[in-house]
Amino acid sequence: MILMIILVASLPALTSCGLHRQRKVLKLAHSLPVDHPVHKAMVFMAHRLDSLSGGRLTLQIYPSGQLGSEQQCVELVQIGSLAMTKVSAAVMESFSTDYKVLGLPYLFRSKEHAFKVQDGEIGRDILLSTEKVWLRGLCFYDAGSRSFYTVSKPIHTPDDLKGLKIRVMKSKTALEMVKAMGGSPTPLSWGELYTALQSGVVDGAENNPPSFYTSHHYEVCKYYTLDEHTTVPDVLIINYKIWKKLSPQEQQWLQEAAGESVQVERRLWAASVKESLEAVKKAGVDIYYPDKNLFREKVAPLYDEYRKNKVIKDYIERIQNLK
Repeated sequence: MILMIILVASLPALTSCGLHRQRKVLKLAHSLPVDHPVHKAMVFMAHRLDSLSGGRLTLQIYPSGQLGSEQQCVELVQIGSLAMTKVSAAVMESFSTDYKVLGLPYLFRSKEHAFKVQDGEIGRDILLSTEKVWLRGLCFYDAGSRSFYTVSKPIHTPDDLKGLKIRVMKSKTALEMVKAMGGSPTPLSWGELYTALQSGVVDGAENNPPSFYTSHHYEVCKYYTLDEHTTVPDVLIINYKIWKKLSPQEQQWLQEAAGESVQVERRLWAASVKESLEAVKKAGVDIYYPDKNLFREKVAPLYDEYRKNKVIKDYIERIQNLK
């Protein structure tokens, strides 16, 4: 892996074809499998970009962790050795305070409300908040709503989380949320989680239905509680310096192709959620639909704490006031 990262770092993230000097190639890498809705949307984006630019600006996509983990790809994008990648908005919290608001539990009234935030002025402000650290957000992809799944017992109320070690992403907001609900948050990388569940290092985790299914975590965890505590999107990012090297026309082509891919991904995601829930149910997983108000009440104090930060307070008010 170290040799791979050194190799990638030695290659230009934005290249021009020798035979066609006007043709530019952007390298995009991510850790998702090729059957994932986000990867399929990126493939659509590549075809659309090729069409819009007449072949003058193209994407080379490296899926399935070929060039490293999610964190490694972000680091490669930040130093400019990779042009683009997909990353969870939760991971982006370490680069910009603005992203923290997206990890707050029960922030959105509905899926439609979440999309309106992401597609509008609020979403754009968040996407552009990392330019100072050489990362520019292009769009948000739907990553569904995250819910708890466990090995040995179901979660009906927040009280059932007491004493349980729950795997979370390396996100301060996620840590504080699980702690507020009564669980013991345990940050672990995604790749380590299956073994950690199997060996008892953690008692459960939280994620969306497609991730629960494609990761095969349902083989170990037979209880899935759809409390849908957070709706944290994925983010498509590009190195800011590479973005600035593109002409205004090239920037427009790329932004348009990315925007169109968002609508494709959302349709694919909705279908994937339905298929995943049906599949894990057939595999013997018990699915529960709890009273979300019980969970919402437990995390209410988080809002008081986060409102102490003016940036987050302003975002909370803008989001809650958006009709």
